[in-house]
Amino acid sequence: MTDSSGPDGDRGQDPREADGDRKKPSRTGRNLPAAVASGVVLVVVVLASLFTYKWLFGVVVILALGVAMREMIQAFASRGIKIARVPAYGAVVLLPTVAYVAGPIWQLVATGAVLLLAMLWRIRRGVDGYVRDITASFFAIAYLPFMAGFLMLTLAADDGPWRVVVFILLTISNDIGGYFAGIFYGRHPIAASISPKKSWEGFVGSVILQCSVGALSFVFLLDAAWWQGVIAGLILTITATGGDFAESAIKRDLGIKDMGSFLPGHGGMMDRLDSLIPNAFASWAIFTVFLGASFTGAAL
Repeated sequence: MTDSSGPDGDRGQDPREADGDRKKPSRTGRNLPAAVASGVVLVVVVLASLFTYKWLFGVVVILALGVAMREMIQAFASRGIKIARVPAYGAVVLLPTVAYVAGPIWQLVATGAVLLLAMLWRIRRGVDGYVRDITASFFAIAYLPFMAGFLMLTLAADDGPWRVVVFILLTISNDIGGYFAGIFYGRHPIAASISPKKSWEGFVGSVILQCSVGALSFVFLLDAAWWQGVIAGLILTITATGGDFAESAIKRDLGIKDMGSFLPGHGGMMDRLDSLIPNAFASWAIFTVFLGASFTGAAL
C-alpha cells in the first residue's frame, strides 16, 4: 500500500544476499515500474472498497492480513519456529471483525481468548520448543490482527473513511519523503547494524513531508487544526520508522531479504505493512484524542 519500506526505502537486506545486488534494476534497489504499477492497483482497490461499503474495506484488510500471516508463518518456519496456524489465521478474521462491530473492549477480550487458544493448540505437539513457538505465535497475533483492529476501530467512526484516508496519506508521505531524501542526501545511518540504508537524512525527509501532509489533510479532510496534523505527522514518522526497523531486525535474524514476493517490485505483503501496522494504532490514538472517540457503533 505504501511506496517504500522506511526513511529511504531500505528493505533490511542481509549481507548474505549480495548476489541480489548485482541484479537490481535501479539504484533504488527495486523494479520501479512494477512497484508503481502494483502500488497504484492497491490504492485503487483500497479507495474503491473504502467509499462503497465499510464492510468491503474490512474484507480487503482481512485478506491482506491473511497473506501477511502466511508470509510470517513461512518465514519463521524457515528457522524451525512453528506459529500456531489455526489460532493465527482465526485471529486474522476474528480480531478486526470484533473491533469493528463491538469496539475496543471486546477486541481485547477476543485477543485474550485467541492467545489462550494458541497456548492450548500448540501443547498438542509436546513440550519441545513450546516456549519458542508460543512466543512467536503471540507475537504474530498481536502484531498483525490485533494492531490492525485499531484501523477497523478508526473506520467505525462516523467520518471513519476520511480518517482512514488521512492515515494512509500520512504513512505514504512518510515513506516517500524518507525514500527520496535518503537516496539523494542519505549519509549518516541511524542503525547500520540493522538497516544500513536508513539514514538520519531520510528520517528528516519523512518528518518534513509527513508533517506537511498532516497539516493539509487535517484541515481539508478532517476539518481540524493544522497543528494537530503536524503533531500527527511527527508521531507517525516515529512509529512508522520503528516498524520499519522492527521488521528489518526480524528479517536479518531470519536471514531473509523480503518476507515474500506477493507484490511485484515491493516484496511480500509484510514488507508493505511494516509501517502501516504500527501507524494503525498510533493514528487511532491521535484521532481519538484530537477528534473524539473513533468507535460510535459500526455502520455497514
